Amino acid sequence: MKHPLVRLDERHRFDEIIDVRTPLEFEHDHIPGAINAPVLSNEERVVIGTLYKQVSAFEATRLGAAMVARNIAAHLDTLFADRPRAWRPLIYCWRGGKRSGSMTAWFNLIGWKAGQLEGGYKAYRHWVLEQLETGPARVRYIVIGGATGSGKTRLLNAMARAGAQVLDLEGLARHRGSLLGALPGERQPSQKAFETGLVGELARFDPDRPVFVEAESRMIGNLRLPETLLARLHESPCLQLRADTGKRIDFLCRDYAHLFDTPEAFKEKLGYLAPLHGRKTIETWQAMVDARSMPELFRELVERHYDPAYRKSGNQHFCRMGDAPEVGFDPTDADPDAAARAILARFA
Repeated sequence: MKHPLVRLDERHRFDEIIDVRTPLEFEHDHIPGAINAPVLSNEERVVIGTLYKQVSAFEATRLGAAMVARNIAAHLDTLFADRPRAWRPLIYCWRGGKRSGSMTAWFNLIGWKAGQLEGGYKAYRHWVLEQLETGPARVRYIVIGGATGSGKTRLLNAMARAGAQVLDLEGLARHRGSLLGALPGERQPSQKAFETGLVGELARFDPDRPVFVEAESRMIGNLRLPETLLARLHESPCLQLRADTGKRIDFLCRDYAHLFDTPEAFKEKLGYLAPLHGRKTIETWQAMVDARSMPELFRELVERHYDPAYRKSGNQHFCRMGDAPEVGFDPTDADPDAAARAILARFA
């Protein structure tokens, strides 16, 4: 039975987008807003792939068809049991092949006006890469720099509450960007999922208004920023946050207190700094972890590691950071919104 192939730019005409790939494929990345209704489980896909390579394409297709039929039947009894007669779903798999074609055919036989995404997820991924080439250039950025602990992310969040356009790259990456920046209990998204989220953020910005963004290095944890975005940020106007060292240490003690909940992992991360600071210094810092000497350790890290590194780099890639206006900010302020509004009144 023939069913309509749908171009990617027509996807918004449908009531729901259904990703029929495996849960692992879906978790790796998917079209925003899609729901996962796999026609093969993770394990079943491995079985079919192995059968295809070791026995024959026919046997793999025969067994796969039986698995797909059972899984579609299960979804009809559960996930899609309440969908109305006029429901219009758009269905996709990896390349717009047999998996999405099977579900689309059955849904149309039932009476739903289902469409199959032409090219599947692969077509969507190509579109994301195209958007990453062109999207960063349509936005006007103001880059916020400042030493570790100066509260850059906290200020960005307050700016967003005040109505500013904000690109929170660390939020998208689920990582604070430094050696100690992993968020407790959270995994970073895949590179593809990060890029999907970034494209979604770029699309929502009004190009006539500035977008505030934190100065970041090329990598945020394990994730890589697109070169097109980095190049645009490096040439953008900047602000430099200035915060009292004691306030910064207080802020770090609060924001990174969770590191002391897993002392062995914390000490292991500090060990990565041995080539820069020597084994004796690292052992002293690791002893501070064991003693839970939080303020003393963060002062050591700020004064002996982070600040010298910041002065040395001078945000050298951000060509306009050297003459950026300085803005005072208290990262421990219980109500940072007033400071955010004042900065926006001056620079937005």
